Parts: sequence; C-alpha cells; structure tokens
Amino acid sequence: MHWFCVDLVAKRRSFSIQVFILHLSCLFEVGIAAFITILWVEPIWSFRIKSCGVIQLADWYTLIHNPTPNYEKALHCTQEAVYPLHTMGFVFYGLCIISMLSIRPYLSKKYLPHTGKMAIYYALYFFPILGLLHAVAGGLIYYAFPYITIILSVVSNATHFSFKLDKSMKDLVRSSVADLRNAIIIMGHWIVLAYGIIALTVDKGMPHPFILLTLVPLPTVFYILTSRFTDPNKIHND
Repeated sequence: MHWFCVDLVAKRRSFSIQVFILHLSCLFEVGIAAFITILWVEPIWSFRIKSCGVIQLADWYTLIHNPTPNYEKALHCTQEAVYPLHTMGFVFYGLCIISMLSIRPYLSKKYLPHTGKMAIYYALYFFPILGLLHAVAGGLIYYAFPYITIILSVVSNATHFSFKLDKSMKDLVRSSVADLRNAIIIMGHWIVLAYGIIALTVDKGMPHPFILLTLVPLPTVFYILTSRFTDPNKIHND
C-alpha cells in the first residue's frame, strides 16, 4: 500500500533515485514495526510467538459466543481466545503509523517536496481502514490469507500490464526486462505470489511443495502471450 501510494503521488513513469529512497523508507518503516511487534509479544524479546491455538473460526469472534448457563442469563466474559494473534495486528498498524510519522516527513520534504506528503495522508486513511478490516474480518483473513495473497498478486499483475499503451508481445517483453521500474514491480508480484503459494502448501503435507514455485512466472507469461487477443483496438478494428 505504501509503495502504491508513493508511486501514485510521484507521477513518474520512469524509476528515479528519489522514489527509490522513499520505497526503501516504506520498507524500513514496515519492517521495524513488524520487528518490534514480534519482540513485544510473549515471550518478550524473542522471535518466538506463544499463542493460544486456533481451533475454529469462532475463536476469533468470542464476542458473539457468550455462554448462557441453564439458558438463563448470558455471561459477558469475552476474551481474546486467539491471543495475541488479534492484538498483534493492531499493535503492528499503530507502530507503522508511528514509524512513518517519525521518518517519512523529512524524506518526503527533501525528495518529493510538493507531492510526497500526499502519500502520508493516504496512509493515515488506509491504516484505520485496515484496522477496522482486521477487527471485523481477522478470522476470515487468517483462514483465507494464502488464497487472498495469490488472487491479489495475479489481479495486481494483470492490472499493471493493462496500463501499458503498447500491448504487443514484443513491447511487453522488452519493457519487462529493460525498464527497471517495471522489472521491480513484476518481481514484487512474483515474491507475493510465491509467498502465497508457500503459505498454502507448506501445511498441507505435500511432499515437495517448493516445486510449485516454478509456477510463479506463469501469470506474467500468460498475460504477455494472450494480450494480443484482448487488445481493444484490434477488437474494434475487426
């Protein structure tokens, strides 16, 4: 989200050192927030997380499962049954905001003095939205995370290519290899897709789950090979 917002406000089709520095800042902000979040939970100052086991989806929504002994009066004793998995999300988002406000304004003022601040404003909007989404749909995201990651990666990859004015196979291949900005964006999509595949297959007991990583370039290759069949200009001309 940070990288998308920085790219959006930069309004540059080519890669520049200024935008690259802001991208590195975004990566550092999120990384340090995740690092501190992991160290904060039990056991403190350890990279291990001691959590209550997740048995079913209802464990994430104890608020709607208050017991009623003898069917008389409901006992409102709601606790976080999946602690600290739910709490960690809110702590992480809060630390992301703190790290962003501590670092980004100075870099934005120096490298993108006119439009850089807008990326910060966008983040101050999407972080509360992400927090609300985590509060309402945290359990659903927990179970569907690999599928969500894979789908978003494929859709985002196709969206990136769809903005190309020249959709010929030759130009798509050339821009994907020769243009540093496009190459980095495609590699980012591949990393996210690979992460989703690993998250989906590692716990399934597959004998060789990492073989599926060979499918990571498939959405990109498929789009490039089939783009000429979906070019609107050719459809209208025909």
